[in-house]
Amino acid sequence: MSHSSQVEIERKYDVGEHVEVPDLVGARPIAVVEAVEVVELTAVYFDTAELHLARGRTALRRREGGSDAGWHIKSKQPADEGRTELHWPLETGGGGQEDVPAEVRAKVEHLAGTHALHPVARVVNHRENRRLLDAAGYPVAELSDDHVRAENLIDGSQRAWREWEVELLAAAPDTRAKRAKLLDSIESILLDAGAEISASSSKVARALGIDVSV
Repeated sequence: MSHSSQVEIERKYDVGEHVEVPDLVGARPIAVVEAVEVVELTAVYFDTAELHLARGRTALRRREGGSDAGWHIKSKQPADEGRTELHWPLETGGGGQEDVPAEVRAKVEHLAGTHALHPVARVVNHRENRRLLDAAGYPVAELSDDHVRAENLIDGSQRAWREWEVELLAAAPDTRAKRAKLLDSIESILLDAGAEISASSSKVARALGIDVSV
């Protein structure tokens, strides 16, 4: 089954439970903040027992809920800005929920080798999305307010936290310098509201208690 590919450019922030999401209108070119869209997401992350994927700055998950439910691989390679994300529909491979489809596994074979892939973390996320539009109504970015509960399936430990993610969308600026300037403008407002630049690189890294950039 065919898959899609995109480059994801985002920034992540740690935030306290009672911090209010600030108004981002005025972070140029943002002119409109759409109404909140609430989604419930459940993701199971797969890796080898030795976490070869995580150590290779790659995440493999099966996610249910939201508009992009399916199998995802996120990697810092080959993107030179952001992360490359590959996506397959949930029904890919036709196996069970804990069976990584062969065509998905093939994309991480260079990291996993002959080692078996097992579920290593489960992440449940109550997400509140706000799309940020320019004056013409085109989507520039999206702010996700995430309330996360995660279970480390290796040692049974559990964690819960709240974070904000800002991801660029189709109408984001067309140069790297302009994209950085936009993200900096949004970041300034978020930090003033009480957020902090995330201490962890990804949800699965936090769930597993490791510090790798995926």
